[in-house]
Amino acid sequence: MRKILVISDIHIRSIEKSIIGLSPLKQFKNALSHGQKNHPDAEHLILMGDIAHSGHIKEYELIKRAINNYQIPITFMLGNHDNRENFVKIFPEIPLTKEGHLQTVINLGNDVLICLDTLNSPPYLEGKHEGKLCTKRLEWLEQELNKIRNKRISIFTHHPPHNVGFPGMDKIKLSNSNDLFEIIKKYVNIKHIFSGHVHRTISGHTNNIGFSIFKSTCHQMPMNLISADSSLSVKEPAAYGIILFDDQSIIAHTEDYEIARQAIASSIDAMPDKL
Repeated sequence: MRKILVISDIHIRSIEKSIIGLSPLKQFKNALSHGQKNHPDAEHLILMGDIAHSGHIKEYELIKRAINNYQIPITFMLGNHDNRENFVKIFPEIPLTKEGHLQTVINLGNDVLICLDTLNSPPYLEGKHEGKLCTKRLEWLEQELNKIRNKRISIFTHHPPHNVGFPGMDKIKLSNSNDLFEIIKKYVNIKHIFSGHVHRTISGHTNNIGFSIFKSTCHQMPMNLISADSSLSVKEPAAYGIILFDDQSIIAHTEDYEIARQAIASSIDAMPDKL
């Protein structure tokens, strides 16, 4: 069985700025530490978009310092809060497609993971958070899919290409999801879609394919299936994803690492002193 870790929606801000009283940088470092300590056998870590909160250079500098000594190979993705040009300035070593998008293929034994760039920018328009896969990005995807024979494929997107039941988030999903599914339906070896963006653990089935969505390492979307406000945030426990692959299955776990850390600390505090 092979294993990867997924961290989504980090939303790094400058050190002095928080989000609803939470420090995105501290939350992210805690996730990195917990994942590396408890899953040293993980073969890969995918940072699934919304790495930065405002797309500022300083935010990407903080991310780069935070992962400086991380032992697991990392793949980056971009989300609607990111800025592609500023990301490239801090991570010039990360390869882009020839059209300048952050899309990549990860080979994992009999599995292939394809990470797509759903950032619908430039231009970077205030309040425009829906995703999009332009013609060039979709053409790249088909070119890569046509190279893959007899292997199982998982697609990774920041924006879900389907509804999730939150009216506000459904308005800012992948805006041209039909274009993506027109491609997906041609390839029977595409078995799962993984996404972020919603800040909540969600799973299900859409367009004859399974999907999983992971929480943020910072603030979460409350369980409100009525509001059209996509900015709702609560201090529910942060999490990262653990994905396992074997010959029969793709298995997605979510690790509420802050709860786990607190539970360990509480158990240590409760231990009696040695006589």
